[in-house]
Amino acid sequence: MEKSLQGETSMAREAKKQAAKPVAHPFVAMLGMLIGGFVGMLSETSLNIALPSLMTALHVNIGTIQWLVTGYMLVIGIVLPLSSLLSKLFSTRQIIIFAIVAFMVGAIISALASSFPILLVGRMIQGVGTGLILPLMFTVATLIFPPYKLGAAMGLIGLVIMFAPAIGPTLSGMILGLMSWQWIFWMFVPFLAIALILVIKYLPNVGNISKPKIDIFSIILSTLGFGGLVTGVSLASDQGWGSPSVIVTLVAAFILLAWYIKRQLASAEPILNFHIFKNRQYTTGAVLVMMDFGIILSSMYLLPMFWQNGLAIPVALTGIVMLPGGIVNALVSAIAGRYSDIVSKRLLTVTGFAITIVGIVMLLFAQATSPMWYVILAHIVMMMGVPLAMSPSQTYGLSALDQRTSSDGSTIMNTFQQIVGAIATAIATALLGVGQQASSASHQVAFTSGVHLGLVFTLILAIAALCLAFTVKEKRA
Repeated sequence: MEKSLQGETSMAREAKKQAAKPVAHPFVAMLGMLIGGFVGMLSETSLNIALPSLMTALHVNIGTIQWLVTGYMLVIGIVLPLSSLLSKLFSTRQIIIFAIVAFMVGAIISALASSFPILLVGRMIQGVGTGLILPLMFTVATLIFPPYKLGAAMGLIGLVIMFAPAIGPTLSGMILGLMSWQWIFWMFVPFLAIALILVIKYLPNVGNISKPKIDIFSIILSTLGFGGLVTGVSLASDQGWGSPSVIVTLVAAFILLAWYIKRQLASAEPILNFHIFKNRQYTTGAVLVMMDFGIILSSMYLLPMFWQNGLAIPVALTGIVMLPGGIVNALVSAIAGRYSDIVSKRLLTVTGFAITIVGIVMLLFAQATSPMWYVILAHIVMMMGVPLAMSPSQTYGLSALDQRTSSDGSTIMNTFQQIVGAIATAIATALLGVGQQASSASHQVAFTSGVHLGLVFTLILAIAALCLAFTVKEKRA
């Protein structure tokens, strides 16, 4: 009897070491998706450094040009909630191949655009690709990697999610120093072509095609609710939060989202299983990821413009001075992922957000007359903290789910992550404008005041995330 129990225990331990859908070389299998996801996240901030130039070239104001950033995230926010449903209707390979091709088409349209509306259309088509790739990266990772390697896998995904937005302004700055803004989009195409080849050759089908009944009304509610939320905060950055159109849009969006969530909770086959928020561990991890993403996107929106308009640094040099922070981001992302399996996740997240706060406070003390090395150092400090918290937060949240709910968990996490990112960018834009208008000093000083006000919001996010990180609980052996 005792031997039988020992045998069963041994078998259970072996099962925990196995992946849900084992593949021979999981890192190779994910390589095409990782490249596609990297390009998608790179696209989120790559235009930030070019916004001042685009405003002049396309004859639009800052509120309009911001739609190239938030419009992209708007489409991602609409597509992401549907990715879980699509993964039950189509194979993993079909969805990812379509996503990469869609991104390529959008990039080419943007590169050839001669007006703002065409450029915006191209950007929004790119958003379709990113919205499909992001959640499937997480879902595939949780299925093909054994539990003891999930932290390392999340480190790779964290590298994509955190390093790409951080390095985007650097690459764009270098391109703009030598060529026109159109080449930012041409840059994406060869990487996407490589990703497409790798996906076709190595990516297995790991999803379960169950062909569920399609709830058209829920899809409409999801599209209008999530889309309306991003649209409302984007309009607020241009028209102000007291604008009637902004208030109506946001109220309608919240009502539709509440209706959508209530409908999913009552459904036997929901598009998204919101019941997983009953799992406290998942909820904590997901909220930490959302906050972390809001920090990185709001700061990466403000900093490139601060370099150019606050410190009066040329666009090409802006890319170079942001490079050290991007490199540090990549190194810390890799280290955090590698050690999140063996080091306390609470320690990593708390330390990460604490360091982030130090970096933001340093930036708040930066002035139009500050030396270049000081702002570079502040950026480096912040880029140490943000990725240090990301990988353990992701691993902590997703490791609480089983195979049945992992797809919903990654989709919900990514959906709200993008929504929070769009909202954070819009709020930072609005505060930037308020800060500028409140100052009667020179353009450089006024712009610096606006950046400081935007960074106050980023600081509040970081402090809230630090407080939540203290609630992360370690599993007892």
